[in-house]
Amino acid sequence: MTFRATLLALTLAATPAVAELNAGAYLAARSAGVSSDYAAAAEYYTRALVGDRSNPGLLESTVNAYVGLGDVTRAVPVARRLQETGATSQVANLVMTVDAARREAWEGLIADLDAGLSVGPLFDGLVRAWALVGTGRMGEALSAFDDVADNPGVEAFGLYHKALALAYAGDFEGAELILSGEAGTEMRLTRRGVVAHATVLSQIEQNAAAVDLIEGIFGTDLDPALEDLRAALEAGETLPFTAVAAPADGVAEVLYSIGSALRGEASPAYTLLYGRLTLALSPTHIEAILLTADLLEDLQQFSLATEVYDMVPQSDPSYHAAELGRASALELAGNNEAAIEVLRQLTRTHGSIPAVHISLGDLLRRLERYDEATSYYDTAIDLMGEALPTQWVVYFARGITHEREDRWELAEADFRTALELNPDQPQVLNYLGYSFVELETNMEEALDLIERAVAARPDSGYITDSLGWALYRLGRYDEAVVHMERAVELEPVDPIINDHLGDVYWAVGREREAEFQWHRALWFEPEEEEAERIRRKLEVGLDVVLEEEGAPPLRLANDDG
Repeated sequence: MTFRATLLALTLAATPAVAELNAGAYLAARSAGVSSDYAAAAEYYTRALVGDRSNPGLLESTVNAYVGLGDVTRAVPVARRLQETGATSQVANLVMTVDAARREAWEGLIADLDAGLSVGPLFDGLVRAWALVGTGRMGEALSAFDDVADNPGVEAFGLYHKALALAYAGDFEGAELILSGEAGTEMRLTRRGVVAHATVLSQIEQNAAAVDLIEGIFGTDLDPALEDLRAALEAGETLPFTAVAAPADGVAEVLYSIGSALRGEASPAYTLLYGRLTLALSPTHIEAILLTADLLEDLQQFSLATEVYDMVPQSDPSYHAAELGRASALELAGNNEAAIEVLRQLTRTHGSIPAVHISLGDLLRRLERYDEATSYYDTAIDLMGEALPTQWVVYFARGITHEREDRWELAEADFRTALELNPDQPQVLNYLGYSFVELETNMEEALDLIERAVAARPDSGYITDSLGWALYRLGRYDEAVVHMERAVELEPVDPIINDHLGDVYWAVGREREAEFQWHRALWFEPEEEEAERIRRKLEVGLDVVLEEEGAPPLRLANDDG
């Protein structure tokens, strides 16, 4: 019997009316959970619990839903009830740890850890250490951090949090000894860790070293948050140490450290727990806000993502990053005009940042509003000043908008600038080469550009299609066949590539196979204009269509090409 059938049988046998309702709520909750619809999942799991308040599976799922929704307060009593059932639940233990930290119930948390409360060795060890900091037992806390650092593979976690604890206690020299690596272990710090290190240096009157640290890792072209930090250091200000203002902030850092490490390794839904719980302890933790919102985007919970981005105040130096993320979430949710308005407002408040104009240009380009997009790329390029190799993509994007506006001379100039900045960039090589093929100009250069692109991206069906199409346009039909077949193998459902293969087959006399490919192209729903042309080819053949269009007839290249 399946689980669903068992659930229905058990509940219906007891109290038919209520059981049927609970079964429906359970199934609705499961469906919502699969799609990460946390609001619906929380509602339906709560309904399902009415008929079975001690079911560990229902309780844990409800906790997960509340945490995913960001409602940790409502998750706490459910997590406590789950613990009372005697079930082992990592998520419940996470929630109860955060609840204890919010209440500063440090002695109770230590007792719970001694009694078996556990999430994992790394988490347990770091939380115990911060709980000891909370009780004022700093000596024991530092030993506990050392115990974590003694474990292979997680040494850096233990040392980093020990440095934060020392800085919190005012021992900035001790913190600097660890963060600089002078204690014997090289530290590879995250951005947040670098900022913490810079403030530690500032506290011991080493502002110049802090500036060197920031520029050595992030370069001299800094984002607004780091630029403000550098400016304050250069002005001789002593930066306050704000990474940990209370032991609860230390627990928040544990959650964020582990969540960041899990990013890309664990599922977004699981990593989200750490982001949400970090914010439950530290609502102004900017990096956790951005991480959490990004994870919600991964889970296609765009409305929740925009709510999280809204947590960043306009006065914060990272506000523009949050607004860029909010615009992305709105676009992904289909609210294009709202996304455009967010970005336009950002150009008014943060108009000196090139990335703001680039993002708006990219959005307008995706919406095929090319003329508007070009103006924002123009502004971004003016703001950038001397072009850097990493900025090839801006010239490439503006080249596309110029090309779509039939401003080919400007487009070609931008594509060539992009290649000057990044000579082997396959997207630019392919786009410029394919454009030459379509314009039937610079054909030999076009072939060279596309061959270089294929060499760089041999598994790209679109680039391989460009090579086959260039050979076809050069009349080298037999050579084109193998590349076009490879392109269809790599991108089997692309209508244009299938259509191209049909033309190549027709050119070498394989007319039955050509018709089959044209039919396949129609199956994959090309644009209507292209579909009409394919249908005409199926009706009269490629030669007649070319004649009707006034195009040159098919012509095999000479032996010398």
